[in-house]
Amino acid sequence: MPFKATALVLALLASTGVLAQSLSIDGCNIRRGTFCVNMNLAGADLAGARLSNSQFSRSDLSGANLTGANLDETTITGTRFNGARMAEVSLKRVNARGAEFVETQLNGANFEAATLQNVDFSSANLEGAKLANANLSNARLGRATLDGADLTRANFRAADMREVTMRGANLSGTNFTRADLRGADLRDAKNVAQANFFSAQTEGCIGCP
Repeated sequence: MPFKATALVLALLASTGVLAQSLSIDGCNIRRGTFCVNMNLAGADLAGARLSNSQFSRSDLSGANLTGANLDETTITGTRFNGARMAEVSLKRVNARGAEFVETQLNGANFEAATLQNVDFSSANLEGAKLANANLSNARLGRATLDGADLTRANFRAADMREVTMRGANLSGTNFTRADLRGADLRDAKNVAQANFFSAQTEGCIGCP
């Protein structure tokens, strides 16, 4: 059963957005490099927080504010970020297998070299996001927005990408093998010829080869 953060603690977390000191929630210190699993931080204001190299697996951060936060190299497997505000968040090299980002604001987020297998990005806003070298095999991205995103060498093997928009995205070396791109929009996407669409479903896809 996830721990529940108190309103007072959440207010403290919101004070500067940068956790200069350790804050304890039910015995778990919220700081860079912390180990906290099964935490309930739904709705928490962690804007600008520096939480790199931390462990938040199976926690609930639905509706949280993580705008501009640094979560590089964190482990967030099975963690829920549904409806969270995460614009410009840095998530480089994270392990987020099975995490949920449904309807999450991730515009400008940095997921470079991230492990995102089986992640649910349904209806998420990833406009301008950096996903170079990220592994999104078997991910769910139905109706997500990836306009202007950097998808260089990203792996979308067998991903569900129905009705996703990738207008102006960089597809250099992107792997769409066996991906479901039905109804997707790739208008003005860059380097489409350098992407791999082997066995992809492309019925109704605008801009697919």
